[in-house]
Amino acid sequence: MEHRTVSLADQVFERLETDILSGKYNRGDVMTEGKFADDLGVSRTPVREALRRLEQEHVIEMTARGIMILGVTEKDLADIYEIRLSIEGIAASRAAVSDNQEIFAQLKEALDLQAYYVEKKDPDRIKFQDSLFHETLYRLSGSTVLYDTLLPLHKKVQKFRRVAVQSESRAEASLAEHRAIFEAIEKKDADAAAKAMKAHIENARNHILGR
Repeated sequence: MEHRTVSLADQVFERLETDILSGKYNRGDVMTEGKFADDLGVSRTPVREALRRLEQEHVIEMTARGIMILGVTEKDLADIYEIRLSIEGIAASRAAVSDNQEIFAQLKEALDLQAYYVEKKDPDRIKFQDSLFHETLYRLSGSTVLYDTLLPLHKKVQKFRRVAVQSESRAEASLAEHRAIFEAIEKKDADAAAKAMKAHIENARNHILGR
């Protein structure tokens, strides 16, 4: 999968997306284009482009009063996990039969660093490495469609995932689940990789939604 140069517009989009999905702004808050531009220290042009993309993703809504923050509701969250349960196992099974040793090594590094930060009890870095593990696995699947479908869904639950990894027991359990996924991929066992991924997503959903 090719890596493109990140433009200013892309950087602004990623920053605003992170700020909104991480809970910096509350659902129902009303912002302005100018306020976002001032906060980021950029002109309104890249902000305007980013806001159009965020509206398409339904995390904001343009209203007569201004830009309303929608974020992710509990129903959205349940839907996201239902979709991930249906297709993320496919990505894991594809990753298990991949011959891309470079991306496989990056997956191992993400897992090793996650283990390190779980030991250090650093929730921000745990969350980052957790995200990187999934993103790298999507790349290892070799499917642009899976990558483009799953990565935005994974990003949308980041606010809730940060709360989850602040629980020491859940952080350790998630690490163990990632290890099971990795070991299945390492053995090139596609069925075991898919099964381990589905178990991981289900456990994450149950923890976040209190099931």
